[in-house]
Amino acid sequence: MNFLASPEIVTAMAFAGSTTFNPMTDVLKTPDGKDFKFSPPHGLEGPLTPFESGIESLGVLSQQADPKVRVAVSPTSDRLALLEPFPPFPDSDLGGLRVLVKVTGKCTTDTISAAGPWLKYKGHLANISTNTLNTAVNAETGEVNAAYDVDGSRHTIPELAELWKRRGQEWLVVAEHNYGEGSAREHAALQPRYLGARVVLTKSFARIHETNLKKQGVVPLTFADEADYDKIVAGDEVSTVGLYQMLRDGGEGQVHLRVNKGNGDEVLIPTEHAITKDQAGFILAGSALNLLSKGI
Repeated sequence: MNFLASPEIVTAMAFAGSTTFNPMTDVLKTPDGKDFKFSPPHGLEGPLTPFESGIESLGVLSQQADPKVRVAVSPTSDRLALLEPFPPFPDSDLGGLRVLVKVTGKCTTDTISAAGPWLKYKGHLANISTNTLNTAVNAETGEVNAAYDVDGSRHTIPELAELWKRRGQEWLVVAEHNYGEGSAREHAALQPRYLGARVVLTKSFARIHETNLKKQGVVPLTFADEADYDKIVAGDEVSTVGLYQMLRDGGEGQVHLRVNKGNGDEVLIPTEHAITKDQAGFILAGSALNLLSKGI
């Protein structure tokens, strides 16, 4: 069981030795057998002294973009790199996508973008992307961080994603329930997008991660029939049917995925989505930042 509680509630529960203890109504026994009841804590309201007025030279920045201003970042830095805008959505449905990996079990934002020592690369998208999905479990082999190219060669998941990026091969991930649960980690959407992800197909999404994907121009889709999870595997070639029109219509309409199997068979998978009119605009523009920058 997980829940959030204030420091005061946690302290009272610690003294009581029970998470069911309610300091508003319950009492504790003192060593001499008397009842003890917590009193609500009280603090001072506001600062004891007025706030400093600040430094006048640090005034409000201009809201007008200045094309002459350039941010200088060393090209040899391994911790900082300027972001390049993602390309806009094409004027057609997506075709020729490949399934990079089919994931089984829990796939959190930490699975998609690991923390720990990787955090030093948060300002360098290319470098931090080398951890993408590196603890995901391959549904077809049971291996952790393993993906197979169409020629059968074995790679780590981020290695294959980077290889496909260099080839210009766009891709999708297939996963199970609550994909992207955990922290609201923007990099868990940025990294797949940078490496060439266009679609994530799951049984269900964690709400915040689903929104983050849309903000970065990645299309989150869910199976209309969860049993269809078994009809698609890594390496399958996928094209969208109705996606471009749905985006043009502001999120109205259903999207199907046409899956071409290696043996020549074809499967049509119906999907569902929760893309709003604004979010459709993000995806068409390539990202929310792309769309917002048009108004600057």
